[in-house]
Amino acid sequence: MTLVVPRHAAAALFLERQHLDRPRARRLGAVALEQFAHDAGGIQIDSVNVVDRAHLLTLWSRFGSFDRAGLERLLYRRRVLFEYWAHAACFVPVSDAPAWRRAMMEFELRHTGWGAWMRKHGEVTDAVEATVRERGPVATSDFERATERPREGWWDWKPAQHALHVLWMRGRVLVHSRRHFHKRYDLAERVLPALADAAPLAPDAFRRWHLERSLHAMGTATESDLRMYLTFPRAPAGERRATLRAALADGIVTPVAVEGTRAPAYALTRDLDALAAAARRRRPSRGTTLLSPFDSLLWYRERVQRLFGFDYRIEIYVPGHRRTHGYYVLPILHDGRLVGRADLKRDRAGGTLLATRVAFEPWLLGRAPAPLARWGEVDLDAVLAGTGDALRELGAFGDTPEVRLGRVQPARLRAPLARALA
Repeated sequence: MTLVVPRHAAAALFLERQHLDRPRARRLGAVALEQFAHDAGGIQIDSVNVVDRAHLLTLWSRFGSFDRAGLERLLYRRRVLFEYWAHAACFVPVSDAPAWRRAMMEFELRHTGWGAWMRKHGEVTDAVEATVRERGPVATSDFERATERPREGWWDWKPAQHALHVLWMRGRVLVHSRRHFHKRYDLAERVLPALADAAPLAPDAFRRWHLERSLHAMGTATESDLRMYLTFPRAPAGERRATLRAALADGIVTPVAVEGTRAPAYALTRDLDALAAAARRRRPSRGTTLLSPFDSLLWYRERVQRLFGFDYRIEIYVPGHRRTHGYYVLPILHDGRLVGRADLKRDRAGGTLLATRVAFEPWLLGRAPAPLARWGEVDLDAVLAGTGDALRELGAFGDTPEVRLGRVQPARLRAPLARALA
């Protein structure tokens, strides 16, 4: 018989693995940073800076305010994590170097869209690598207009930029550091000797590792979840299914049925006790936080809808007149429920965090059935107090201590939310 997992248990274990069972309550240090990246599979990096860089927001959601310079030291001096492609560009643990070495070795063998470019520009790539060896660390800007004819030759900026990306994906170079968020590359053996020296996993072992890492991060997962969580390397469907079948046959993975999910689901066999414990919890987390649009909890939107009953889309790429909730919208997580969303923007010059629009879910006011009702009633006053506290702390974290509240939906919650902010 297939084990039936209550939806609230699957959601609770997912929150725990994402280190959101105690949002903003942990202390950021080397061990905690490495453990979070390990459990989540990676911490996404993105250049959008409307509120903060994506990885800073993701870490703030778990650890609250932290020393930004201290984080830089952990990342680029102590090398607790390194940058590579996992879901998108991510920070991943150095302890996973043998696994990612295999992905780097197979980069040229996979359908990544770069094959034709690499065949055409092999000399460019070799020349860029030689320049990095001689002059590193270097940035893409170091290759701008290096000849008298700015749009010709190897040192045209675009080919050099692409060559650096290809060398990074191959593991020939790594991100040495960042200046004003711009990457500076150096040879992998100089940046992270542990990576250069790591013996890569065998191909089958890597695919098993990839499956286990994804299942660990999510607790339970359908095949679609597994495909959409750690999206690199994107293996063919037949290869993924063969890896899953082998793990099932070996007893490492167990089939489960998650309530409300039609597709077959799976869990690591070692996680069955954790799922049973999650099912007994009165609430999965305690506290309130705001989530980056690029948070690993949100990587696969359909999974978020299925588990939490929360319909979320990133709308920064949507024309303004077609947006539903705003440009840079952060979901509000309170005691394990996604209770609303806030469209935020930092006015750094004015020292203000602009909460242009805060919208709470209709079920919070009894206008629709509450998702995850097994966890009981939600205290609206606690939601407002927690949201106000999270907005205040996020404002202070970015040197924008004044929080300016705009539109609130429903409108009758604006006054109590304003009091909570005050």
